[in-house]
Amino acid sequence: MYKSLVIVGLVAVGLGGLGMAGCRSTKKIRKVIATTVPHKDTTGQAARVAALPPRDAHADSMAVIGEAVAGLNRNHIDFQTFSAHMHVHFQTGDGKNNEVNALVHIEKDKRIWVAIFGSVGPVTIEAFRVLITPDSVKILDKMKKIARLRSVSYLQEQIGLPVDFRTVQDILIGNPVYFDTSRILYYRTETKGVSLYSLGTVFSNFLTLNADYTLNHSKLDDADPMRARTCDMTYSDFDLSAAVPFSLYRKISVTEKAKVDIEMNIRQYKFNEPLSDNFTIPKNYKRR
Repeated sequence: MYKSLVIVGLVAVGLGGLGMAGCRSTKKIRKVIATTVPHKDTTGQAARVAALPPRDAHADSMAVIGEAVAGLNRNHIDFQTFSAHMHVHFQTGDGKNNEVNALVHIEKDKRIWVAIFGSVGPVTIEAFRVLITPDSVKILDKMKKIARLRSVSYLQEQIGLPVDFRTVQDILIGNPVYFDTSRILYYRTETKGVSLYSLGTVFSNFLTLNADYTLNHSKLDDADPMRARTCDMTYSDFDLSAAVPFSLYRKISVTEKAKVDIEMNIRQYKFNEPLSDNFTIPKNYKRR
């Protein structure tokens, strides 16, 4: 039970949104071109329009996309340190509901420290402590007194994707992942915001932004139709008092042979303040 809990804990606090193989095939996005009903021009408007220089539809599209990307860049969260208390609810393929709490510390581009707390009867205990660096993963199983020491490739083995340290960091911080701004093939404007379709080397990403260009929803489909991995990530409950809007609620849904839903509620968070934590392997722990 506890061996699987550490994987679930890692999934819940930042890895699970990308770690399952989906069964749905990648869907092609079709543009629907609406045609207007002709009407009689009684004001000479048609003649005036005909006299105007031809509209550059491509330039209009690039302007919309450029503005959206600029807004997305403005809302990109940059930081030096980050700490947060998270309540995580996840439902696994067997239909069971699970609850854990996590304390997360991040030193940008250097380390992600996670303490995962679970309940044993009426008592809440720290079940696992995790340290992720750009080249290693270390897990302390405090119940079994085992230290698991792995290279960063362990992340890729567990979730079946070319995930690196920065991908995990961006998921936890709330920045978009697998979105290639140089390969945006389609956009759609709506009253509530704009959607952008990007085709990357690993995933296509149908990214929906709110009117203020904060993240709303990310739909990932495998760029390789033979693999067909999928993931949905939803962002809401933004703290607008922060320097950059910060999402306090995230929902991640993945589908393999069974569906897994993960909800992350961030109760407290701080940026750019000193971190206080440790990761020491006790002498009586077995190393594996």
